[in-house]
Amino acid sequence: MQYQDPKHSVNLASLILLALSSALLGLSIMLMGHHGHIDLTTNFYGVTDLASKSVFNLIAAAGFIAIAVLSLLSINNVKYRPMLGAVTVAVSAVPLLSLFGSSMWIESLGGFPAIGSGQGVIKYMALLAIGIVLLAPNLSANKQKWINAAPVIIVLLWIGGMKFTLLEAKGIEDLVASSPFMSWMYSVWDLQTTSNIIGVYDLIAVALLVSAMLNQRFLLPAMLMSGAVFVTTQTFLFSWDAALTESSILSTGGHFLIKDLWYVINLFVIWHVAKGRHYMGLNK
Repeated sequence: MQYQDPKHSVNLASLILLALSSALLGLSIMLMGHHGHIDLTTNFYGVTDLASKSVFNLIAAAGFIAIAVLSLLSINNVKYRPMLGAVTVAVSAVPLLSLFGSSMWIESLGGFPAIGSGQGVIKYMALLAIGIVLLAPNLSANKQKWINAAPVIIVLLWIGGMKFTLLEAKGIEDLVASSPFMSWMYSVWDLQTTSNIIGVYDLIAVALLVSAMLNQRFLLPAMLMSGAVFVTTQTFLFSWDAALTESSILSTGGHFLIKDLWYVINLFVIWHVAKGRHYMGLNK
């Protein structure tokens, strides 16, 4: 059952983006070795003492590499897509459940929903949505749209809301200052005002995306505003010195940034479904 139909080019692009992001994550985790983010997850599940840190590191790397390989195989053969969906759901569910641990929240800001270490974890919601679509391609168009819109809405609302805190304003300072597209903002506004403006932008994108789910006339501006957030994030991989390393390709900061490609894939799904095209699960 070969995937040959050229009208499904966005599908092809999505699988390539999934393969690219997963391969870079898997390889960089393998090269980097164990790090604190894996500790947070194993501590949450109470399994830290069951194996060495190198074993847990290898498991994490293997999960992403499996997604990358299955994504590439799925381009030409749809029979691999349910397997890809199952692995994707499993890889995303493990870190997502750790959000129930207190270590992910900023206690000094009241805990939930003031997110700290969990900022990178909530991005697995986007990966989970991709996996669900792959596993259940025959869902109604409306269900698919909402499944894929939900993680985009959540991350823009959540991290956008955090932009109004001083902690987050300081947290994005190096990223924004490094960007040829955004650094000018600091010459016009102060640190907090700049962060607030970015937060307002995110919230407007949320409002447009919700509106687009209810009325398709808002679809194009919603896609453009939301997509701009995640595409801009990818530019930080090249403008922010700390994103890439010679020893491990991506740093942990680079991991955080490249996960935004998963949101681009979700936006592709929404666009395809809204335009009446059949996404990932092809009827053949």
